Amino acid sequence: MTGIDRPRTTAARHRPWPLCRRCSGIALDMGSARTRAWIAGRGVVVDVPTVTFPGSGAVHPIQRGSIIDTLECARMLQRLLAHRLPRFTRPMVIVTAPVLGGVAYRTQARTAVDVLRPHSVLTVPGARAIAVAAGADLSRPLMVVDIGAHLTEVVLLDDGDITDARRTALGTSDLDDTTTPSEIAGAVASMLTAMLRQDRSSLSVDAVHRGILLAGGGALRPEITAPLTEQLDMPLRVVPAPHTASVRGAAKLLQAAHTHPSASGPLPPAVRPR
Repeated sequence: MTGIDRPRTTAARHRPWPLCRRCSGIALDMGSARTRAWIAGRGVVVDVPTVTFPGSGAVHPIQRGSIIDTLECARMLQRLLAHRLPRFTRPMVIVTAPVLGGVAYRTQARTAVDVLRPHSVLTVPGARAIAVAAGADLSRPLMVVDIGAHLTEVVLLDDGDITDARRTALGTSDLDDTTTPSEIAGAVASMLTAMLRQDRSSLSVDAVHRGILLAGGGALRPEITAPLTEQLDMPLRVVPAPHTASVRGAAKLLQAAHTHPSASGPLPPAVRPR
């Protein structure tokens, strides 16, 4: 059989995913203290403090789970990741976000990530990424506690969806002479107790009976987990490598992200670091 050569159409020359759909993808966890990034085919390649040095001293563009300087955040991402990406490719990027960060955080994160020239950007709640990293059964109620450096969240998931969430602007970086590990444990216990009291369904109770999923850098601190166990009198399950669970969960979601309905959504205006 003889094939017939036909001229390539404009659509064929301008495919949305240059080279191949599988060759470029980034999972990104931008925390107040540390930024971690996973690149398809390479694993976790970035695990550094969330800080930039524009010339007038150190700038911390993310504080207490909020992006306060989008331009510096974009500059940081360009410095850390732009040179690690294959040339002429536009990656799909999935970014973890604080559950109660709201539209503002997601919009600012997408704007900052635009410096990497992504094909598409998806955001995923950090608690869901943690559950995915732990291999948890998302079809059942699940309680996730994420104790970070500047922020602690308690989140109730049901069928993978957020049904309740609490947060406190307190984390491991606050441990000093005035803030003790027991105070952080007490804040977590108070949030959990409030959720249980106000939940008129059985979701919170069912989730707690399964075992509370504990992640974040605070999960590595026995001075926090010990009093937390005593105050709660509830089963706790520490996620393996809890400090990197969020970015690892986001990495697992990259495969499914290619077919996510929002993958083709419009991106915000670009922010170009000067």
